[in-house]
Amino acid sequence: MQNDDILSLAADWHAAGRQVALATVVSTWGSSPRPAGSHLLIDRDGKMMGSVSGGCIEGAVVREAQEVIDTGEHRLLDYGVTNEQAWDVGLACGGKVQVYVEKLS
Repeated sequence: MQNDDILSLAADWHAAGRQVALATVVSTWGSSPRPAGSHLLIDRDGKMMGSVSGGCIEGAVVREAQEVIDTGEHRLLDYGVTNEQAWDVGLACGGKVQVYVEKLS
């Protein structure tokens, strides 16, 4: 799904009364599966559409997004691993990603 489609879907979900948060990749360093500007839409029930990582951090982002929905307070999340640690934690690509999560209101 394209980013424009995610934003349109976000508007639709919000208009339908669903509590939603939008996660956006704001920066990357090194190897990252999704570029800056990629979106993940999450609702209060944990339904999601889009991607900010190709799957490796999405579960953590969904949990953070649900807290953002509850509190209304946006968050800037940092995920990453140094190249030296990459193999030890199973992220052979290394790299870092920052994700901004905001509640839509």
